Amino acid sequence: MFDAPLWHDYFVMVGGGGAALTGLVFVAMSQHLSDIASDPSHRHRARTILTALTAVFVRCALVLMGGQSARAVGVEIFVVIAGVEVMVFRSLNEALRASGAAQRGVLFRSLSEALRGRGAAQHGVLFRTLGYAVCLMIEQAGAVVLFFRHTWGLYVIGVGMMASFLFIVSGAWLLLVGVDSQARASQATDLDWRA
Repeated sequence: MFDAPLWHDYFVMVGGGGAALTGLVFVAMSQHLSDIASDPSHRHRARTILTALTAVFVRCALVLMGGQSARAVGVEIFVVIAGVEVMVFRSLNEALRASGAAQRGVLFRSLSEALRGRGAAQHGVLFRTLGYAVCLMIEQAGAVVLFFRHTWGLYVIGVGMMASFLFIVSGAWLLLVGVDSQARASQATDLDWRA
């Protein structure tokens, strides 16, 4: 039996944390907006991070909505995650394409090159995105289990969600460090030019 009140505190904590982090990351990104907008990797990370954090909040809110069956929650979580996956892979494909990777089949070609140890520019972005995608797939598996009225699916969803936070928070940190290092390099170049 699906017993949402037993999960109330967990999903309030995770959803509240996701909402708070979304606000903090949004403010930090807005201070470096032109730097983020001008770099394909930064744009990808920014889109992915904001979408991921917002989706955590949305999934938690869906679980907490009263009067729902396990099946309804399972379907809702599955659908939200499918939407996030589409956005993440489209964003990754755009970032890889903008980095100069081949136009056709860029995502799979880049993955193949990375697995063979070739190419360099976007491998970190590629593997981090794929790691996050694995977390989403774990959550989707939990949603399917929940759909078939096995409450332990919520444990799988919870594990996937918490593991995804590792990718989300570290991605936010890498984005801000990358933007800051580019800004410092640009300032150093400006100073050298003036001298």
